Amino acid sequence: MRVRDAAAADLPDVMNVLDGAALAIDVETVRTSIGSGGALVAVSEDGERVLGALVLDGNRVEAVAVRRRRRGQGIGTALVEAAGERRERLTAAFDADVAPFYRELGFEIEDADEPGRRRGQR
Repeated sequence: MRVRDAAAADLPDVMNVLDGAALAIDVETVRTSIGSGGALVAVSEDGERVLGALVLDGNRVEAVAVRRRRRGQGIGTALVEAAGERRERLTAAFDADVAPFYRELGFEIEDADEPGRRRGQR
């Protein structure tokens, strides 16, 4: 597995991964992120299959998702780490059940305004 910048041709695969994770993000946001160099994909070694995706809006992680069968293999971690190498600071808002993922990546976590939501920065 390797992480690279997402290309316009990756848009359908990126949306498939994000939709599979039931993340509420629209295609225009993803398209804009790809166009501005703010989207990353984790791909199989042969580069043929998108295994995970991360979408940034500036320093904010808008979405990060990994194909269900590939979860728990460090792909999400690799995506966030790669984003952290490109940005001085990262922020994110997320459901409380994924707070341990972000905490393990060095995010400082606090409650968000919505019940069951958290936000973090590193």
